[in-house]
Parts: sequence; structure tokens; C-alpha cells
Amino acid sequence: MLCPFSPLPVPSIFSSSTRPPLPTPLPARPPHFSFSVAIGLSPFLVSGKFIEVDDREMKEKNPWQTPVTIIITVIGVIAIVALVTVAVLQNRPVPQKYKYGIVLDAGSSHTALYIYEWPAEKDNNTGRVEQTYSCKVDGKGISSYASAPLKAGESLTLCMQNAVRKVPEKRHHETPLYLGATAGMRLLNMENRSASDKVFQAVEAALQKFPFSYQGARLLSGQEEGAFGWVTVNYLDDRLKQGLETTGALDLGGASTQISFVSDNFDGSESPSNSVTFRLYGNDYNLYTHSFLCYGKDQVLRMALAHQTESGPTTILDPCFHSGYTETKNYSVLYDSPCVSNRKPQRAPATFTHTGKGNFQQCQEVVKSVFNFTACTYSQCSFNGVFQPLLQGPFGAFSAYYFVMNFLNLTDTSITLEAVKEKLMNYCATPWNKIMQQHSGVKLNYLAEYCFSGTYILTLLTEGYNFTSESYSNIKFIKKIKGSDAGWTLGYMLNLTNMIPAEAPDSPPLPHAGYVSIVTVIAILLFVLFILSLRLLWPRCPKRPQII
Repeated sequence: MLCPFSPLPVPSIFSSSTRPPLPTPLPARPPHFSFSVAIGLSPFLVSGKFIEVDDREMKEKNPWQTPVTIIITVIGVIAIVALVTVAVLQNRPVPQKYKYGIVLDAGSSHTALYIYEWPAEKDNNTGRVEQTYSCKVDGKGISSYASAPLKAGESLTLCMQNAVRKVPEKRHHETPLYLGATAGMRLLNMENRSASDKVFQAVEAALQKFPFSYQGARLLSGQEEGAFGWVTVNYLDDRLKQGLETTGALDLGGASTQISFVSDNFDGSESPSNSVTFRLYGNDYNLYTHSFLCYGKDQVLRMALAHQTESGPTTILDPCFHSGYTETKNYSVLYDSPCVSNRKPQRAPATFTHTGKGNFQQCQEVVKSVFNFTACTYSQCSFNGVFQPLLQGPFGAFSAYYFVMNFLNLTDTSITLEAVKEKLMNYCATPWNKIMQQHSGVKLNYLAEYCFSGTYILTLLTEGYNFTSESYSNIKFIKKIKGSDAGWTLGYMLNLTNMIPAEAPDSPPLPHAGYVSIVTVIAILLFVLFILSLRLLWPRCPKRPQII
């Protein structure tokens, strides 16, 4: 670029002696003012002389005032504002949208409904599923309606109506609805297949009336119940996604109990029927799981009473019930279960008087009578000839494990096993009338069984599953994990909706917000460097003042 023309100062040719006379002076004006006739000339007083500088020359000499520089600057500012605006809009909080799933747990003693939700945009990837609502169905489990199957469906109405209100209406048609039946229906299916089918038909007819995406009602196997319980516990505890050591699952219901855990000593070869393999988040798990049908707390009580009434007595003195407890019970009702039906005495009377004695040690002996600790064709067993590898890792005990031990105030496993037994011994020895006074708000039929149930749990864990005084502290009695109930239902839904990927999802090196921030900073730096380069490369012209 060529420098603009600047006229050089012309030296004077007149000496002071030959200078022509000055014209008549104009009227006096302040000495610091000077007027220039030439347009575009600005006068400045420097060292007593007026210097006139061309304004256009100054603008042309300053590249920051040129149109090109101004245009580039404006474009750069607009670009920076646009980048920052995009970054802010991209990362601003947006209303979260959710999907929902409903699972009905049709257990032996009762039915419960659970509603789960997860972020809609993260379906089948990383969206965390959480429980938002639960509803306990009034009455007993659906298996108890074998003689009146229509009532099984009707019993679900109230909780289902609540679900309709809890799930947003626009999500109703896409919300999957599942019903899984467990040990109670497994027993009914063994005893009367036709009655079992009719109960399922009635339940299906009732559920299909609601505006959800009904996915069917089915009978879960004991192995599925145990495995899905293990998935639930470890999913909620974030152990699967992070690839951490897993937690074993101990589940106790009314008609069955399950134990599931991963052991380095188990590869599935010794007892394949107890092996379940999962690939979750890129990790392989070889799970040991077994379900003991008839060893839920309600059915095992039947077996314990059957052991004490095998001779058909009219009165029994039961060490597992409090002293002072007396109740008349019917033999036909007691033996009305596949778990004990083949053991009913031939000439038993219609009823017997059930009285309590309240002795923990003797109660343990009664409980042990329902186990078979001798038969084992494997390298090691739990009970009843069932293979079980060495226990490994922490365990979560939920469902009836938690409810019984919580009532007894024995959920703290940091205290020694001997201290737990001593507390239970004192509770069982407490007279029945005092127990009723201390727990007046608890139904008597439940209250009467806590001594037996607590003794059974300790015996099952220590004598059955082989927990020792040292490993007992690895058990944690849990009801919920991060707001969701521990149980098989969440694992069941995760499996059916493919919410847990087999492989770990790919993730970018940087989060989106970090990426946008880095791009913005780099763009600003490049723009600044560009402007500086223009400033350095722009040719400069010397200042040439004009003296008049």
C-alpha cells in the first residue's frame, strides 16, 4: 500500500530584512486560535507555532480506522457472540422427559406394584432407571384366589388406578406393564395346573382394561427370581456399570428363598443348573444362584409345625412362640400346601391347640429339623444336597430378611453374631402378654411369628448358607437402595426392556460442555492473533507536519 501524499514544508526565501511588509492586521483575536481556510486541515499549536495536519492523512495512517479493519472486527465480534450464544443455549437446562415401566410382583403372601422411570433420550444406553411409586395390593397373593379366580384380577384394580394417575397420560400407551408370579403361583401350578391357568387368565383380563402396553403375566422360575434380584441390587449400587466387585443377593419371601452371588471358585461345571451367565456393560459374570421352594418364612413355619404334629396330637408346646400364647388351629389348613400335604397324619383330629414356650435354643432345634445337612454328592453343599460354592464378597439381604430383622432391631451386623443370638433369645423369652402391650399396633398373627422367623433367619444364614461369625458382618439388611426397593422386579424389567447394554457404551473424550468451551476459547485466540497480524503487517507512514 502506498503512503498518502504529504507536502513537505517549504523553507522561507525571504530574510527578515527583505521580507515584504505585512498586510494590515486583522482585528485582534486570542493568540491560541488559528483558522485555516483549507478544508480538512486541523490547526495545532506546537512550540508557539501553528501546525496544520490533514485529518484524512491521520485516518489513512491509522489502520484501525480503515473500512476493511472495521468490517473484520465486526465480523469477528459477531462470530464470538454466536459461539458463546450456541454454547450457552446448548448447555442450558431443558425440561427432562421420562419413560415409564410398571411391574407387578405377585408373591405368595401379597402383590405389590412398582412404577419405574428413566430419561427418555437415554433409552437402551445409560439412562438410570429409578423407582417412583409403589403400591401394596390389599389382600393375599393371587395364588390364594384359586377357588375364585376373578377376585384375583379384581384385587389389582385399586393399585392399577393409582398407576393410571401416576404415569403421565401421554405416556400411557407406551408404558410397558408386566406381571411376574413367584413361589406362591409355582406351588399352585404344581398342585393344580388348571386353577393356576384360570388365575392367570383372570389377572390378564383385568390388566388389559387399563391404558398401558400390557406385556403379559408369567410364572418366574426360582432361578430367574434369584438372578433378577442380584441384578437389581448391583444395578442400583452402580457396581455393574463401574465394573466393581459385585454384591450377593439374599431374598426371603413367603414361599421360597434365593441366594445368588459371584464366586471365583465357581465356573458352572460342577453344578450347571445353578449357573447363570450375564454380559453387562462389557463385563462377564458367572452367577451362582439357587431358589429353595418351600423355604420361605410362611411355608417353613408350616413344615416346622408339621414336624411337631406328625403324630397327630391335640396340643403342642412350641418353643418358637412366646409363653402364654395359645391358639386353636385346624389340621386341614395347616397341611393345605404342597410343601407339607404328603406329611399329614392319617388319624389326626380336626384341630389342635398351639401353645407357646418361648425358648430360643429349643426353637433352633425345631428349625433345624426342616433341613437336611447330611445328603451331599458335590464337593460342598448348603442343605438338602444342593451344591454351593464358598461364599464371597458382601451380601444384601432384603424382603422378609429386612422386615423381620428390622422389627427385631437386629439389622446392625456390626455387632457380633453371639450378641444377635442373645438379643433374640431374650425376645423369644418375653411373655406373650408383654409382647402384645409393647407392639399394640401390629397384627397378632404377624406378631406371634417374629420369634420363629428371626430364629429361622439366623439358622438359615449360619447353618444353611454357612455364614460364620466373621462373614456374618458382610451381610447388610436392606429395604431400599437409593430410593428403589430391593427385589427382583427392577432386574426383571431391565432385562425385558434391554435397559442394560451388553457392552459398555462409548463415551466421547470430552463432555459436550467442555468441547464447546474449548472451541470457543480457540476461536477467540485465533481471532485475536489475526487482528494482531494485520496490525503488525500494515505499513506505517511517517508523520509529516505542515508548518504555515
